[in-house]
This record gives sequence, structure tokens and C-alpha cells, in this order.
Amino acid sequence: MTDPMPPAIWTPTREQIEGTTLWRFMQSLDRGFESYADLWEWSVTDLDGFWLAVWKFFDVASSGAPERALARRTMPFAEWFPGVELSYPEHVFRNRDDDAIAILHAAEDRAAAAVTWGDLRARTARIAAGLRAAGVGRGDRVAAYLPNVPETCAAFLATASLGALWSSAAPEFGVGSVVDRFAQIEPKVLLAADGYSYGGKTFRRGEAIETLRGALPTVEQIFVLPYVGDHGNWDKLELDTNALVFERVPFDHPLWILYSSGTTGLPKAIVQGQGGILLEHLKTLLLHFDLQADDRLFWFTTTGWMMWNLLVGGLLAEAPIVLFDGSPGFPNLDRLWDLAEETGTTCFGTSAAFISSCMKSGVHPKRGRQLAKLRAVGSTGSPLSPDGFRWVRDELGSGVWLFSTSGGTDVCTAFVGGVPILPVREGELQARSLGARVEAFDESGRPVVDQVGELVLTEPLPSMPLFLWNDDEEGTRYRETYFDAYPGVWRHGDWIRITREGGAVIYGRSDATINRGGVRIGTSEIYRCVLANPDVLDAIVVDIPREGTDGWMLLFVVTSNGELGEELPGKLKSEIRTGCSPRHVPDEIHRIAEVPRTLSGKALEIPVKRILMGTPPEQAASLESLANPASLQPFVDMAREANYR
Repeated sequence: MTDPMPPAIWTPTREQIEGTTLWRFMQSLDRGFESYADLWEWSVTDLDGFWLAVWKFFDVASSGAPERALARRTMPFAEWFPGVELSYPEHVFRNRDDDAIAILHAAEDRAAAAVTWGDLRARTARIAAGLRAAGVGRGDRVAAYLPNVPETCAAFLATASLGALWSSAAPEFGVGSVVDRFAQIEPKVLLAADGYSYGGKTFRRGEAIETLRGALPTVEQIFVLPYVGDHGNWDKLELDTNALVFERVPFDHPLWILYSSGTTGLPKAIVQGQGGILLEHLKTLLLHFDLQADDRLFWFTTTGWMMWNLLVGGLLAEAPIVLFDGSPGFPNLDRLWDLAEETGTTCFGTSAAFISSCMKSGVHPKRGRQLAKLRAVGSTGSPLSPDGFRWVRDELGSGVWLFSTSGGTDVCTAFVGGVPILPVREGELQARSLGARVEAFDESGRPVVDQVGELVLTEPLPSMPLFLWNDDEEGTRYRETYFDAYPGVWRHGDWIRITREGGAVIYGRSDATINRGGVRIGTSEIYRCVLANPDVLDAIVVDIPREGTDGWMLLFVVTSNGELGEELPGKLKSEIRTGCSPRHVPDEIHRIAEVPRTLSGKALEIPVKRILMGTPPEQAASLESLANPASLQPFVDMAREANYR
């Protein structure tokens, strides 16, 4: 017996549907598709036909015309669009009105300001000239230790215009974490800011930059942006020029290097290509996000998360993008909603954790604000609870489209998420993305519907990594990372349920699954129950193996009043028993001050589990990759006092 269909919290009108770019794309195909499901099935079956149609619809400019999209349909290492050359930044700048706004940007202590396309083009040209003078050319790496500001966007576009590779880390990353990333790729130039502001405080980075100078021997020049002070040599980077030249490169030429979270061991350096990212971002941002000329796209992110790369990809649309640098909670959780009003944001992107925090803290986005232009809210980073769906509807109105998405750094996109022509159902992602053959695999490696299974992709995507940096010629590490479980099939590492109606529910990481008495539950299911309690602000759950038992399950909660009390544990156990299963009631419940998280906001379930089993924290997690490394100490203390091994 399947679960009843959740209620729809948003349904597009006929007028809204026919006004989307996705609808125009469907009509351009002249194939008589009657539903999104039909379009999706074609897109993942006829890969050549679909991706050539995307190429044609967006009029991709290239040297050489593509004869076919997919020359080698294998995973890993599919071969896309052989024989063509193109430029990602060329598509960003083409046909732009120099007087139109490209970027709106703000910070904790800075009101919103605008950058026109003419300004952005001129700055990109000057930085490209400076990089060229510094000896940067095709294939060289430019590393950036910069905040989320327009100069960083221009520096990325300048780097890509030369055929060089971009890689960035947020300035709040510890020096060791930055070295772990950048030393692998041997950059020629380092771009850095003299500091950053967060939570009302200013942090100088001069000493960190000098440490990086010694730790990155391949760096020939360092250019420092005077962001919090007046010391820097950024003026030496921006050289006078009027010419912005785009070097076209092969479709599979590297564009940038992203990194896995690096909570244990060195972060994997993930290389993605100019052509694959261009097509994927055009598809995602214009078809799935439905960005059009009158939109303004905001997504809260830092330069150390792939959402920054996707946000900058919004420049491929006619819509301006909105940048914010600083804490989303300073001076309080109203700050980003104020920004939305100030900038006229139409598409507000955030995390499930931010929505949950607003809900628990009693934030009312529309109280005292004019948010009439806000048409969509995007959520990612972790599964959004049904309560979160209802909060967005109740606070922002039933006319606002809420799209929850799931994807990842590995592909720099969402392969399950928003579809502007479909209803939104409470607690569900709307559908699988076009071109993404996402399936739920059972333990035998067979696709299942309305059952929780491993999230896999059984067909290639253009934005899949070209390779992992410093891998061997056979791609051994790449294969072990994504193709260890099912040869020729990408295993992403999440639990997913595909509904009969074509929607999806994400249940968290499959490597953090809790199996009790043969019943598997993703940790996100437990969080849904626990975080529905108004006294719980945040939570983390781990299951420790014990010989002769199903394991020992520990739930840690952050409470609104700083106390656990006598009644809350019983309530939580009852709610989990009813909402999840009697087998997944925690053996112990403890209060903590904060949940350990990575700099991109992911909870450290596996490292916490290892620490409780006796692993030293510096071995369980790379401390400098964490947003709050001190939060691990309570688990270290608990491991000393209790025997969980």
C-alpha cells in the first residue's frame, strides 16, 4: 500500500505555464508532448536528440557545428560534442546592453549597489589583461581566496576567457583547508582578499595570505583585493584595456575545479568542462528555474560552495544576479528578507536549514516588507521538511512557487528539482530534471518506484566530472568514487523515492542510513519528526554498531531554551515511534549547543559517529573544513566517559 498523495501547495495557472521558457522549448520540438513526463522520458532516452535540441534552442555559438551530441555513450568518460569549440564567458556577455544591470550586491555593512553589463565587461577585460600579463594561459590554474563580490565574478569570467581553470575557496576557510585544496592543483596565480566580515566582526587575512605564499610554491604572483582595509595590489591586476577576447576551447576543456567537502582526508578536486557546464546551466537556470528578463536571482552562498558557481551561471540569463557577503543571521534572520525587498528579488534561493531557522524563530518575511515581486523560493543543501513547505506557503502566499532541489558539487547542478509547469506537493521535489536519468535502485540494483532506494544515474550528464585532479590514467579514483557499486551506473550516495506521479523525496545520505531490524531509514526521516517539535532547533543522529545488537542509536538536539528537560526526550521518542518506526526510537537523547557542520552546512554524521567510537577528532574530520570545529568537543568528551566501541 502506497502513501496517499500529499496535497498540492502551489499549482501554476495555464497563463503561467504558457509563459515559461520550458513551455516554449516543448513547443519548439514539435513532437506533440502532452506532459512533462513525456518530455522527460524522451530527454533521457534520446540523449542525442535532447541535447542537440538544447543546443539549438539556446543558439550555442561555437567553432564547428555539432553533428551529434554524444559520440561515446559510456560512464564514466562519455564523449560529448566532439569537434566543436566554444567559450562559457562568451555566452555570458553576448547581446548584452551595457547600461542594463548585471549584478546587484550587498554585504552585512553595505547597502545594495548595482554593476552594469558595461561595468562587468570592462572589469573582466582589465582582469583578463592582468592575468595574461602574469603569464596565465590555456590550462593554467587561477586560485581565488575571495568573498562573494562582483570582483570575484569578473575574475572568474576573465580566467575562463583565457581558457584557464578557476578554483575558489571562501575567505573564512582556514589556511590548512585552503592548502589542502589549492596545493593539489598547483595554481600559477593566487587572488585573495585582505579580509572579510562575518557576524558583525572583521577578520584580517594578511597573515593567512603570507602562509599561503609559502605553502603554494607554484604561485608566481599574488593579487590582493583591499576589501576590509586599504592595503592591496589589486590595481596591478586590472590593466587598462578595452578588449575582452574570448578564447574558444574544445567542449570538454576544463572550466573550473570544485571540491568535495573534505571532512575526512584531502578533498577530491573535481574538474568540470566549459561545454558541459554551459549546456547544463542553460538548461537548469532557464528551463527549470525559468529565469527571464524581468527576474532577479538571489541564492545565499559563499565562494566555497558550488551554489556560487551556479549563481554566477545565472548571468547566462537576461536576469541580474544578487550577491550577498556575510552572515545570513546578522543582525538577525530578517536580513536576507530585507535584501529581497531592497533588490526586488524574484527568485530567492536558500537552504532548508535557513527556512527551518526562520520558522522556529518566528520570522515573518512579509511583515512590514513589500515582496510582491517575489515569485519563487528555491531550497537546497538538505531535504526540506513538509513543515518547511507549509511555512513558505503560509508566510509568502500560495502564489509563490517553492522548488526544492537536489544535486551536488559533483555535477554542479540539480538533477531532481523544480519544474515551473508542474504542481508542488508538500514535502516532495517536483520531478527529475531533463536529461537526468535518475532512478532509485533496490539492493539488487533494480529500479523501483514508491520505494526508497539508492539514487543513481543510469545515463551520462554533460556536467559530470571530466576527471578528478591527480587521478591515474585509468581514472581509478573517479571510478571508485562514483561507480564502485554498479559498474557503468553513477551512484550518488543519497536515498531517494520516486513517486508514481513522477515526484521525488530525498532521505539523506545512504552512507548514514540507520538499519534496525532489517528496516532502513535515512536520517532525514528522523530529522523530519524531530525538527517538527517546536522546542528543537537542530539535530544530528548517529547509529553505532554493537555486537549482537541492531546498534546503539544516539540523538543529539539543539533546543530553543538551552535545556533538555524531563518531558522532551519522551515526546521525541513518541514522535519518532509514530512518524518513523518503533525500531528507530533512539537509545539515548542528549542536548548539545550546536550541530557540527561543514562550511557548506552539511551535518557531520559520519565523523561524529567515528569520534564516539574512539577516533581522534583530527582523524575523523578535517577541522579546518568545518564551520564550527569546537562543536566536536562534546562528542570527544562523551567518548571518554562512555564506551561506545
